Amino acid sequence: MSSRLHELGAAELAARYGRGELSPLDVTRAVLERIERCEPVLHATWALDAEAALAQARASEARWRRGEPLSMLDGVPATVKENIATAGLPVPLGTAATELVPAAEDAPPAARLKEAGAVIVCKTTMPDYGMLSSGLSSFHALARNPWDPSKTPGGSSAGAAAAAAAGYGPLHVGTDIGGSIRLPAGWCGVAGLKPSLGRVPIKPPYAGRVAGPLTRTVDDAARLMAVLSKPDPRDTMSLPPQTLEWLSLDVDVRGLKLGLQLDAGWGLPVEPEVRDVVTAAARAFERAGAIVEPVAPFCTRAMVEGLNDFWRMRSWLDLKALPEARRDKVLPYIRAWAEGARGLDGERVFAGYSQMGAMREAAVAACRPFDFVLSPVSPVPAFDAGLPSPVNDPERPFEHIAFTVPYNFSEQPAVSVNAGYTAAGLPVGLQIAGARFDDLGVLRLARAWEHLRPPQRPWPAVAA
Repeated sequence: MSSRLHELGAAELAARYGRGELSPLDVTRAVLERIERCEPVLHATWALDAEAALAQARASEARWRRGEPLSMLDGVPATVKENIATAGLPVPLGTAATELVPAAEDAPPAARLKEAGAVIVCKTTMPDYGMLSSGLSSFHALARNPWDPSKTPGGSSAGAAAAAAAGYGPLHVGTDIGGSIRLPAGWCGVAGLKPSLGRVPIKPPYAGRVAGPLTRTVDDAARLMAVLSKPDPRDTMSLPPQTLEWLSLDVDVRGLKLGLQLDAGWGLPVEPEVRDVVTAAARAFERAGAIVEPVAPFCTRAMVEGLNDFWRMRSWLDLKALPEARRDKVLPYIRAWAEGARGLDGERVFAGYSQMGAMREAAVAACRPFDFVLSPVSPVPAFDAGLPSPVNDPERPFEHIAFTVPYNFSEQPAVSVNAGYTAAGLPVGLQIAGARFDDLGVLRLARAWEHLRPPQRPWPAVAA
């Protein structure tokens, strides 16, 4: 039994804790053993403190024995992306340029996990400043994909997705500002939800940025959302508190009107294997009674070029403020991209900022006729682990995020859930986007897809 404790989901763990069949201590030990076996290959973790994790597990064990668990996540192993502050640990932001000053307090997602009694086993790795869809970092070792370690797990929630796929416990929290939850979820074959902006309080908040779950199942993602979505006044952009039935995931797809988008309008073309897998998912929904209609491209090259100008300038101002010795430590690709903003004038940067609004208008208008919109998460499968992006060109940094980034700035929820595999055995993510605030609806359709999809391949063994 102990050989698979690290694979158990949150619901089964809570039920077995409650019956006295399992101890959080045994489960945490099994997860730590799994991490020890896989980390020489994957490099998904940072700041792992086994003794601290075991101490959390002992405290949880005592609460369960008293019949006083803090929540149904009490004693369930979890990880937190390293840009989500946890008190007493530095926040490197994936880059060697950061001064390692311990955080004074827990950011909201970490605080909610601790209040729920979850065992935070470790932090997970990310690329410099979260500005890559890969695990390449000047601070962390190169993160790799459990399905094929020669490939990237994606990013910027690189370690979180790799940890979920490898079985480092059931619950993992990432962040997303252009696809940083959904892209690695898609490439690692796990479920990853980018909630509506403000649904999960986070600090610091800013346009497009959200925190959300990466898990092996939609059920675990929903259980994690029930905790993460609790209010926190420190997020000045958070939504009003709302009671949602996160664990009520059943839905009848008959009669639902689903859009199918296979052309994003810009960026890399969708590779045939990816197109075939996503199209097959749409046909499965049709057979189940849904109505599927095509969605035309709604974003333009001008929108993404404007977005690039704005975020490039924002990053350049941050880097320019660093002492030269620290700036020299930033990943060369990120530095080259940011430095491209030096010649931009205020008029162009403001025009770029305005394109975020244009993207928002276009996304909402395109989705309005549908209950949900289906698309690939990425036009391509996971690429080489050592590359910063599929095209490896800082002048073309966003060519692979055309399907994901619009929903960050339209503030709509979107989830990645595994749809199938390439001939080489790499996962292909299906993105399901919904109307703003319909986070639960998106999870429900993703859960319906889990029932409709063909049998999944075994999770990767990850031999060290």
